[in-house]
Amino acid sequence: MAELLIWPALFGYGEAAVAYVGEARRPGVPGRLAIWGVRLGWLAQTALLVFQAAEAEGFPWSSWAGALNLLSWLVVGGYLIWGSRPRFRLLGLAVMPVAAVLLAAAYAGGGTGEEGDHPGLLLGLHVAVMLAAFAGLTLAASLSALYLWSERRLKRRERTILRMRMPPLESLDAIAARVVLVSVAVLTLGIGLGLVSLVVDGGGFDAAMAATLGALAAYTGFLVLRRRGLHGRRSARFVLYAFVLVVVVLSVTHFA
Repeated sequence: MAELLIWPALFGYGEAAVAYVGEARRPGVPGRLAIWGVRLGWLAQTALLVFQAAEAEGFPWSSWAGALNLLSWLVVGGYLIWGSRPRFRLLGLAVMPVAAVLLAAAYAGGGTGEEGDHPGLLLGLHVAVMLAAFAGLTLAASLSALYLWSERRLKRRERTILRMRMPPLESLDAIAARVVLVSVAVLTLGIGLGLVSLVVDGGGFDAAMAATLGALAAYTGFLVLRRRGLHGRRSARFVLYAFVLVVVVLSVTHFA
């Protein structure tokens, strides 16, 4: 059953990633095709996750590959909050390739099967909360990337940018900051749950914890600097640089 659901999701995300490139070059039909690819792919992946949860004996997203599967779903779900609006559809230029790669990596690693581990309720909740925070930070990085891309095209006075339905740069900047704020709160909760889990189940400090605390420190610093006037291009670049730490966390973490 999982095989029947993973391919429509991969196809939908892949089609959307390609269609958004066409939308950037010639706005119109490609954008409408892209958003439907996102929607159908997300529905297929939702069905896959429901099937996994129903069939697994344990927590099906406790492995590294399984976590990528859930992270991909969360990222696309967050994107759909804005992506369904024509002005924000081009956010898919940054989001959908990432979502497609995450889902493909999850499939290659066996994270779309029905088997699951038994990490316990507390650890399972910790994983889910951390992934929600990482999904939010992924969206913030995508919004920042769209900001820099739009700003560059406006400075070049490219004709196609005038035909696109794009949000103002100030809106992209403000929304990215708000997403980071919410994500930092969720990340703090996730770290707290992880510390409680360490106390209850035992364990030691490792590279994943160090990278996670580094990411929390970087994004907290970003929020402090925002209050002191960090905006625009410098703000967008800061968010993208800080996102490297999220990539490091996902690279060194083994959820199982």
